[in-house]
Amino acid sequence: MSDTETKAIPADKLVRVTFQPEGRVVEFEYGTMPYDHHGKPMSFLDVAENNDIFLDHACGGVCACTTCHLWVIQDGGISEADDDEIDRLDMAADQQLNSRLGCQAVITKPGNYVVEIPKWNRNYTSEGKPLTLAEGK
Repeated sequence: MSDTETKAIPADKLVRVTFQPEGRVVEFEYGTMPYDHHGKPMSFLDVAENNDIFLDHACGGVCACTTCHLWVIQDGGISEADDDEIDRLDMAADQQLNSRLGCQAVITKPGNYVVEIPKWNRNYTSEGKPLTLAEGK
């Protein structure tokens, strides 16, 4: 469900993801998002792509690059990073303790999530999709 739809979602099944710096909020019922092969099912990349939010992913979401690197600011319950992701993150610029690859970090339960796409990782055009930034960001 996109941020423009207003379907009532039971509180115990609500997933709310905020993508910073744009402040785009996506809400949907846990377990209902269709999987369209954007990284792992229910990954932040999958959520972004299903809701027309641009998150670069040069490798197609298969953990072969670091272009979907993001910082998890608020974690309502995500998967642990596996060895492949940890190895790949070692190559990411400005890695932090909360760094994850958007294609690999999977939402595992309802809750509130906030992720930030680092400024240097925001491409203005990629795969034919423009990134819209708020002024002053």
